[in-house]
Amino acid sequence: EVQLVESGGGMVHPGGSLRLSCATSGFTFSDYGMSWVRQAPGKGSEWVSAIDSGGGSTYYADSVKGRFTISRDNAKNTLYLQMNSLKPEDTAVYYCGRGRLLSKVDYWGQGTQVTVSS
Repeated sequence: EVQLVESGGGMVHPGGSLRLSCATSGFTFSDYGMSWVRQAPGKGSEWVSAIDSGGGSTYYADSVKGRFTISRDNAKNTLYLQMNSLKPEDTAVYYCGRGRLLSKVDYWGQGTQVTVSS
């Protein structure tokens, strides 16, 4: 059974940092690109970042470029999202997905809440 479990969310002040993790199981992690998306209250989903299966290529939305870093540890079957210089508009539930292209994501985690507030 494919499972993706996000963790690391929480509440931080503007300018703070968080690192999200997505622990995976039930498939060969190193065979798949992975994605992060987020959904703010009352808004649709927004693609945030993606990474290829080997970790050599990364992709970011303009809204997070230069502040967020996606990475993966294929030995630990885990995806990460390091989020720095957080802004209130980054407040959302963050989800990891299996697949690099949003249209190809076939499994999602349950999400982790990130709240940026003073």
